[in-house]
Amino acid sequence: MTTPAAARRARELEERRERIVDAARALAEEHGWEAVTTRRLADAIEYSQPVLYGHFPQGRSEIVTAVALAGFAELAAALSGSALGPEASDVERIRSLVTTYVDFADRNPATYDAMFLLPVVVPFASADTPEVMREAFEAIAGTLRRLDVPPPDAETTAEVFWGALHGLVALERANRYSPQHQAERVETLVRLFAR
Repeated sequence: MTTPAAARRARELEERRERIVDAARALAEEHGWEAVTTRRLADAIEYSQPVLYGHFPQGRSEIVTAVALAGFAELAAALSGSALGPEASDVERIRSLVTTYVDFADRNPATYDAMFLLPVVVPFASADTPEVMREAFEAIAGTLRRLDVPPPDAETTAEVFWGALHGLVALERANRYSPQHQAERVETLVRLFAR
């Protein structure tokens, strides 16, 4: 049986951990990941650096991982929310998925970097992949399975689709695409996956 004091202590520890993750994310979104240091985080949450390491013994990479997992939870929720009802056409479903994904990446560039570009301490595409990451992937695969003519291998198609989405986001962020053709790129991607 958990005592009220132990429950309060556990709640306080979780709240402090969330404050650290929120502070890291805010610093990264405002100044980039190079600005996220244990000293700056300690100042932001008004605790000492050893307190940070008490919550994140592996240091920065574990903090980046926590931000990435929070991002995956938000992306999964957004993508699941973009799943249109049964009356929607395949084109509408895929377009909603693409625009939701691109919008998420545009609104959260540092979080997106944590999710896909920075080293994290959790595996992708394995039995040990955290559930929240699987949920984000399943939002894509599930949309493909609901198409009028679903792909024979929805998981592999979802990997290719996710790769195309990531490429679209990464190349646009790196200014490798002309901005005036963004809508056409989205529609081309939609047509590739929705017939």
